[in-house]
Amino acid sequence: MTHATAPQRTSEPSLLRLAGLPYFLIAFIARLPFAMMVVGVLTVVVSARGSLSLGGLTSAAVGLGTACFGPLLGAAADRFGQRVVLVVLALANGAMLLLFTAVVYGATSDGFVLLAAVGIGATAPQVAPLSRSRLVTIIGERMPESRRDKTVSGTMAYESAADETVFVFGPFLVGILASAIAPWAPLVGAAALTVVFVGAFALHPSGRHVSQDRDAHGHAPSAVSELFRPAVLIVVLGILGVGIFFGTMLTSLTSFMADRGAPEQAGLLYGVMGVGSALLALGVAWLPARFSMRARWLVFAGILLAGTLLLGFVDSPGTMMVALAIMGIGIGPTLVTQYSFGAARSPRGRSATVMTMLGSGVVVGQSIGAAVAGEIAESIGTSAALVLPMVAALIAFAAGVANWFLSAQHPAGRPVKG
Repeated sequence: MTHATAPQRTSEPSLLRLAGLPYFLIAFIARLPFAMMVVGVLTVVVSARGSLSLGGLTSAAVGLGTACFGPLLGAAADRFGQRVVLVVLALANGAMLLLFTAVVYGATSDGFVLLAAVGIGATAPQVAPLSRSRLVTIIGERMPESRRDKTVSGTMAYESAADETVFVFGPFLVGILASAIAPWAPLVGAAALTVVFVGAFALHPSGRHVSQDRDAHGHAPSAVSELFRPAVLIVVLGILGVGIFFGTMLTSLTSFMADRGAPEQAGLLYGVMGVGSALLALGVAWLPARFSMRARWLVFAGILLAGTLLLGFVDSPGTMMVALAIMGIGIGPTLVTQYSFGAARSPRGRSATVMTMLGSGVVVGQSIGAAVAGEIAESIGTSAALVLPMVAALIAFAAGVANWFLSAQHPAGRPVKG
């Protein structure tokens, strides 16, 4: 008996083996266009139309399109499978990026520019949330139950670190292409990457996999109303707070550095938080099980909040760097924990829907935060704008407090450990 069970244990496949290394490489590059869109749109509008205000509104319009259509696209992926939905989106979004570029440089009114921006957001293939959904489904259906919780935690940690890396590198790539070629180059490059790599992500063998929770007609065993249970919505609220933090922090930081005559260095300082966040996000997978998920949300959101409170006292790039480093300790693990809760609380057969709801929450929060912070920084001043990241962190922390009490429930028929 001993000889029979040992080989069986050692032959249990890892997620890397189940999905394959090419999957992770393709999924990583495929999320780059999404990270380039908002900054690329802002860059080309300011350059072509000469209006920073219109640029901010256009970036917000991209977020609006994502907010309105992202969860619907996730629901379509749950219903029909990711492959067909992503192939359509890869082609549609690539076309919208090129159309937007033509509209911006054309003689059309600003209203058409905003409408085209909504189209970019509406057709955006949200590779990151769909990758999370795809991997969580594989874990739940192809891995031993004893390894699922730890593997899901490690997967959410990797995915969040990948997002952090991409959202730091994406704007950097936009800057390189815009400087080396032309302001329109980032959007054309994003269109090419979308068609090639989102298409490859769609056509990857794992894209054929449809959740076994769905019946032969693609119907889920859970009701749509389960998506609006408090235990799910509190995670959406918490991740919206994180998105608002991203938008307000980068914009107010840019204003802070502009006051010192070096706005171009804002990205470098922001990278301090981004790198630390990515590293700490990966570290979540090694946290002990007794450090429960609901406790992690409170602790790391508390660290994020503490870091933002220091913004009231920063008076130099050096002190700003210290505050950003502290925020980096909190933001990555908070995001990982929120996605882990989202995975655990997804109603049966609706994983992609929940993940796109969370992904949309980040994008919407980022767009709203950037627009509001930019307006306040311009009309009132940097000090007022630096208060907004504190408010955003408070939202994420308050949602964590509410989640502490909700975690004792058993949403979607499955217990949430925390």
